[in-house]
Amino acid sequence: MADLLYFTGTMDCGKSTLALQMDHNHKARGRIGRIFTSNDRAGESTLSSRLGLEAEAIEVRPDFDFWQYVVDELTQGGRIDYVVCDEAQFYQAEQVEQLARLVDELQIDVFCFGILTDFRARMFPGSARLVELADRMELLQVEALCWCGERATHNARTVGGEMVTEGEQLVVGDMVTNAADVAYEVLCRRHHRRRLTAARARATLSPEVLPFGGAL
Repeated sequence: MADLLYFTGTMDCGKSTLALQMDHNHKARGRIGRIFTSNDRAGESTLSSRLGLEAEAIEVRPDFDFWQYVVDELTQGGRIDYVVCDEAQFYQAEQVEQLARLVDELQIDVFCFGILTDFRARMFPGSARLVELADRMELLQVEALCWCGERATHNARTVGGEMVTEGEQLVVGDMVTNAADVAYEVLCRRHHRRRLTAARARATLSPEVLPFGGAL
């Protein structure tokens, strides 16, 4: 029986790397699949990891129809045994339902990867629907760390190193803060609540009380 699986965790915990590894493992066993992504940091139609690995992918826009795409491929003689869906938090709820239909009616394995909550600690619509429909959800075991050394549980958006809690839900950035550019950082719940980012910690705390000998 096919499954709809959702692999989730904070940013920087290896989701995209695992997605690429999953695709590699299934290809190595002679299976044929497709890779999908949405708003990847490396640009359109690319699945990339922070380790530097990349693969071509099909860009999922709000009007993309997974069911119609797969049916068209199969009708034209194509073969699809599985699909890998990265950045699944950005998918529409209806698109997640289409993925579930691929599993139930066409017996195609669906492997989704994404984060649960946005910078406001609120669930993305795509993630919420995956939690409701997935056969199994797995929390990735590679722990991302807050600047303080504790396990990171929340995603924070920063502007010039300062955490913000208002704005559009979808703004693509990365972990490296550059002047006033939008960036993202993972924090433990305590420091997310206090809006205490690594940059603010550098500015307000003495090296003696910082973790790892004062290195952030």
